[in-house]
This record gives sequence, structure tokens and C-alpha cells, in this order.
Amino acid sequence: MINAAQLDSTATVLAQILTFRQPTDVALSAFFRRERKLGGRDRHEIAETVFATLRHFQKIQIVLPKSVQKPRLAALAALVFGRGLSVHALESLCDEAEQQWLSEIKAHKNAFNAQITTAAELPLWLVECLKNQGWCDDEIIDYGRSVIQPAPLDLRVNTLKAKRDKVLCQLQSENLRVEATPYSPWGIRLFDKPALNRHPLFLDGVLEVQDEGSQLLALLTGVRRGQMVVDFCAGAGGKTLAMGAMMAGSGRLYALDIAEKRLANLKPRMIRAGLTNIHPQRIDNENDSRLNRLKGKADCVLVDAPCSGLGTLRRNPDLKYRQNSANVAALRQQQRSILQAASELVRSGGRLVYATCSILDVENKQQIVEFLQNNSGWQIETAPKLLKTASLSEAEGPFLQLNTRQHHTDGFFAAVLSKNV
Repeated sequence: MINAAQLDSTATVLAQILTFRQPTDVALSAFFRRERKLGGRDRHEIAETVFATLRHFQKIQIVLPKSVQKPRLAALAALVFGRGLSVHALESLCDEAEQQWLSEIKAHKNAFNAQITTAAELPLWLVECLKNQGWCDDEIIDYGRSVIQPAPLDLRVNTLKAKRDKVLCQLQSENLRVEATPYSPWGIRLFDKPALNRHPLFLDGVLEVQDEGSQLLALLTGVRRGQMVVDFCAGAGGKTLAMGAMMAGSGRLYALDIAEKRLANLKPRMIRAGLTNIHPQRIDNENDSRLNRLKGKADCVLVDAPCSGLGTLRRNPDLKYRQNSANVAALRQQQRSILQAASELVRSGGRLVYATCSILDVENKQQIVEFLQNNSGWQIETAPKLLKTASLSEAEGPFLQLNTRQHHTDGFFAAVLSKNV
């Protein structure tokens, strides 16, 4: 149960977060660094209430149109709508006017199902995007409701150092609630939230935090020992590390990114994982001249393209308010350019994997259709078959399209192309 001081702190940080000028996790981290007196329980209650506010913001906007100007009321509404507290339970935190307001807004709860934006907890711009790509109202609502649920913690077992079954047994012996992921052969789903960064298995490089969907993108590459492989947009390096393990630490794996900081963060993870075949390389952009030496040489290139991130709303509910149609249009241009540049690195007979953590067709299928129209000599491979996982539906055709409601992963898209010339 949240206390008065925690509620005040929540209101303070919400006043900044509800401007949607920066990612919520960045704003929260900065706030916690400033407020060093806050203990672990304080931080938990504040973070849970902040994320409940974002997950139920469509309803909060209806009852509190200028929520950024009244962050305390927004937090109280989140405790009712998002954290399931009764008005009675909040009496000790509220004055008489606030109690009356909470009683009035709770009466709205049943009416929210009449509007698709509040029923799905999605902003109008995103609802319209999904309708334009053929989603019906029920599909939109099902999707929206699936991503307002907090995500479990998925881990990947580093196969160079351990086997999943043994790691599962060890974690279960520690009374942690864990299970094997259904699709990834490396994955473990953790339903508790221990201090994993201090766990011996993490410190020894046996475990890495990685969503099961992200693990499947690495698996789709099919990379093997001794190959030359490029992770074109390496980012934090989760898929780089997974591919490095698939290659058994042999061959050459180039991790490319425009951000020096992200690549610097990858280096200690490589050491911890016991991988020596990864070569981080900062590039200025997708057309950097330093890429010329790799043209036509790579056995596989993975392009986890910059995208709207709308498949990760379980973890980043603020994204649906920080993104918009104009941002998506700009990202489409960037994705198109990156995909074209990355394709030039693939050798004849090699493989190109294009992926996003988006649910929007304009960032996914449409990009592949346009690429194939402008580039001959490429063939689509059926992604679900490559994974050899019978339980993954092929209803989406040759592409891999993971969604939170059906697969309990983040929302990922992937297309696999082979080069024939």
C-alpha cells in the first residue's frame, strides 16, 4: 500500500513524465538518483504507480483532461484504475474533495468500454493506424489490453556456458518461479523480480536478460561456426551475444551501431559471455565508407531496424504517447535506407534478416514489399519454418509476426531473405 510520502514523490515525477518529452525510464532513473533517501520499497511503489498511470492514461485523460497540471490526482486515479485500490483504502491519503472526486470517477469505469480508445487504452492516432491496416475493433481492444499487463522477465541461457535444463533446476531450487519459454530453446521466463544483476549466474555470463521474441530473431539468422556475420544495428547487443553463442565463439561477428556508448556497454558483456569473435564498430550512418570492405562478403546480415517500438508497450507504455504518425513516416525513410545499405553486404547465397519491434505494417511487410520491388535476385524464406517450432502459427504467411496476446512476447516482426545472385 502506497503511503503519503510515496504519493507525493509519485506526483513530483509524474509532473515531468506526463509532458512525454523523454522516456519514462530515463526520467525515473534521474529522479531516483536525485532522491537518494528513497529506499527500495519507496522506489517500487513510485515506479508501479507511474507505470499504472501510463497504462491507464486514456481513462485518466477522460476524467482529468489536464492531467500534467494535476499529477497528484493523476496518481490517485492510477491507484484506482490501474492498481485496483478502493476509494475507501485511499481515505488516509486524500482530503474530502479528493475522496469525492475518486468516488465520482470510479462510477465512470463501466462507461469506458463504450469507446475504443479507453477500452483498448490506445491513443486515437494508433487506433487509426491499426484500422487502416485492417484490424477490427475486437483485435485492437485485445491487443491494447494485452500490453497494459506488466511483462515477465525473460532470460537467455548462454549455451557456451550452460544448458537450459540445468539452469532451470538451479533457479527452481532457489524457490524462484520460472519456466522454460515455449518457443526459444534458450529461454527462461522468470515471474519473480530478484536482484538479477547480483546473481552468480548473471555475473558468470550464464544468463542474459532478453525477451523471448528477441531470442527468436537471433535464431532466425541460422548463423553457424566460422561464418562472417553482421549485426547492422547492434544497439544494446542482446542479439549480437546470442548469435555469437550460436557461432560457438568462432568466425567474425561485426556489431555495428552509430552510438559509441551502446557499443562500449557491449564490451563487458562480451567478456562476461566468454565471446571473442565479436568486433564492435561505430559507424557514422548506414552509408559509412568503412562498410565498403564488407560488401558482398557477409554470410548473414541482421537488420534490427530503428522503429516505433510499439511492440514493446508492456515495458514502455509511454511510447504510444511519444510516437505519432509523423515520427513513423520519418522512421520509414530511415528503415528503407538502412535495409538497402545492409543488403549490399550480403554475399551470393547469403541471408538477410529484417526485423522490428513494431506492429505496424508500414514498418514491416510494406518495407519488404518495396525492397523486393526495387531489388531483384532476392527470395523470401518462410520464417516460422526456419525456427522449426510447430507451435508458431504460419497464419501470417512467410513472415514472423509475434504478438503479446497470442505469444506472450513483445511484438516483433521478421522477414528472412536469401540472395540468389
